[in-house]
Amino acid sequence: MTEENFHRFGGAARYVLDDELAKIVNVSIALEMPLLLKGEPGTGKTMLAHAIAESLEMPLIILNVKSSMKLVEALYQYDTLTRLNDSRFGDSTREVSNIEEYIRMGKIGQAFVADRRTVLLIDEIDKADTDFQDDMLDVLDQMQFDIMEIDRTVKARFRPVVVITSNAKKDLSDPFLGRCNFHHIAFPKPEMMRNIVAVHFPDLSDDLAGACIGAFYRLRDIEGIEKKPATRELLNWIRALQADPDFRGEALAERALPYLGVLFKKSSDLEKALTQTES
Repeated sequence: MTEENFHRFGGAARYVLDDELAKIVNVSIALEMPLLLKGEPGTGKTMLAHAIAESLEMPLIILNVKSSMKLVEALYQYDTLTRLNDSRFGDSTREVSNIEEYIRMGKIGQAFVADRRTVLLIDEIDKADTDFQDDMLDVLDQMQFDIMEIDRTVKARFRPVVVITSNAKKDLSDPFLGRCNFHHIAFPKPEMMRNIVAVHFPDLSDDLAGACIGAFYRLRDIEGIEKKPATRELLNWIRALQADPDFRGEALAERALPYLGVLFKKSSDLEKALTQTES
């Protein structure tokens, strides 16, 4: 990539970015390598791709990986059923003998044929099996794939900015890791969380923001919690508190905290939180 068409990523309006993450994003774009992001849910991995697309003014294409997904589904689909129906009923404007009429691009295919550079988010790659992971990176390395049904090779018009996320539920192969730039996004510390809250709630008082964040981290530290509340839950909790006309900020300093069901999504976790706050 030449210097004149390399635009640096510096964050987005609603995404709080630290210097290290900004550097690895820009290095990955410059080297044209996929950026692999790991971290627990709620650390902003997925939202980073949205922020990159916003900042660099590129379309965002999202591939949500499923455990049963085959790579070809991410590349293209051949709609044999529609072609069969068209041939039987003869009421389609498509030319049935032309198989290309029934080829639909998958998410990776859409990024390759786009008429401008895109950001391609491959979300939760750890759900896929090893063959999917390694074969996908082969395609991204070569920037092309074959459509067997029409004996055609699809080559990327523009190399997309590739962001891959993993919740670390399954180990990724060594070849996969070796072909990506890697960054682990740690859960925000209270100081960083204060900045995140300020972006979303610019009119929230410092005292109330501090009380909400303090209570949030105390709840995350409760022993035995299976699914700790993440940033999204904190922001929704603040919205719930603001929407209650009877809410008093002093309640956050008391044991009985309101709307814990917004923070905890598992019954066992909610029971532990209620027990802890009421004891």
